[in-house]
Amino acid sequence: MLVNGLLEKIESKTAVIGVVGLGYVGLPLAVEKAKAGYKVIGFDVQQKRVDMVNDGINYIGDVVDDELKQIIHSGQLTATVDYSKIQEVDAVAICVPTPLDKYQQPDTTYVEASGKEIAKYLHPNMLVVLESTTYPGTTEEVLQPILEATGLKVGEDFYLAYSPERVDPGNKTFNTKNTPKVVGGVSALCTKIAAAMYRSVLEGDVHEVSSPKIAEMEKILENTFRNINIGLANEMAILCNKMGIDLWEVIEAAKTKPYGFMAFYPGPGLGGHCIPIDPFYLTWKAREYNYHTRLIEVAGEINNEMPNFVVDRTMKILNRYKKSLSGAKVLVLGVAYKKDIDDFRESPVMEIIKLLESYQSNFELVDPHIPSFRLEGKTYETVELTEEKLQEADLVLITTDHSAFDYQQIGDHAAAIFDTRNAMKDIKNIKAYYEKL
Repeated sequence: MLVNGLLEKIESKTAVIGVVGLGYVGLPLAVEKAKAGYKVIGFDVQQKRVDMVNDGINYIGDVVDDELKQIIHSGQLTATVDYSKIQEVDAVAICVPTPLDKYQQPDTTYVEASGKEIAKYLHPNMLVVLESTTYPGTTEEVLQPILEATGLKVGEDFYLAYSPERVDPGNKTFNTKNTPKVVGGVSALCTKIAAAMYRSVLEGDVHEVSSPKIAEMEKILENTFRNINIGLANEMAILCNKMGIDLWEVIEAAKTKPYGFMAFYPGPGLGGHCIPIDPFYLTWKAREYNYHTRLIEVAGEINNEMPNFVVDRTMKILNRYKKSLSGAKVLVLGVAYKKDIDDFRESPVMEIIKLLESYQSNFELVDPHIPSFRLEGKTYETVELTEEKLQEADLVLITTDHSAFDYQQIGDHAAAIFDTRNAMKDIKNIKAYYEKL
């Protein structure tokens, strides 16, 4: 049987594996597969990325520089923009973006484009796995018809599965290699083959489910759970501010309960490639079934409103000093959406920047991980955090709690601080006027 040959190649590490999309998900996956002993070909449409990979130059925080150089030098990993090389692979994982369009609807353009490129070179006994987060049904409703248009049949001639990525940029404990994997194939055989490939690469458990839809919905549930609970924390922050209650102390007290409570924290809004986006895949799909996902949408509204709440609080703090936000010197600490990473995708700071500009404030940005970035066609440069910058500022706004920031220095030299991350919690004798979210 054809399947026996593919399984033998997987077990003997003689299979050639392709990874389409060499971003935050794809490059770490390609590296792990190469480290496991497979020959890996990475595909990307960006020539710059491909050149960097082939030169052993790392651009993803979750990849170890020396490991990338080693597998490039040994020839275990190569990168290319030439999709015809897909005909050389035995298995391919699709790790491309699945953003929302301007109507908050799923944009599967990248998945479809990848599927069409793979279809050109699809051959018998080949495994295709979609890893991009998307709505339940994408694998079978979007990708499968594209691949079967070749005349090859899934489960008979080739194998198709969905296995959601679980990348958490900056996580020091869990990474691509040791995070459990969920796999759901179009058929039981598809699941078996895909699971065998992941078990040969990863240390984490590989959990098999009955279909791609289960695996797709599982991923959406993970991120919707976080979205809703962060929304609750943010709503509590707004209420506690009105009531004069320290929510951070409330959460610490609630954490002492050994069951039935999981701590989530407020912040200036949601960011990243998953939590702000993924739940909207489900709200869109739910309309097909005439169902309105009220809880998800309300949580989204609360989270999306946080940048406005932060800027409103900023104005009120400045008013204590009889200063207007217009013309005020605001030093914004943090551009990335979470601490100690260089990723600013969907960062709430982008919306805060636009609001500060609309009020004509005189703001500067500090982020040791992001020297510059572009927003709506404009380039922004970040500055170094110095005593002089702190002393010049009318208000220091902490939007990302990077470890590189000297919080004692901030407390000693700033005139006023608005801390949206509780980053100053361990600093004693703060000389500045201080408020936290």
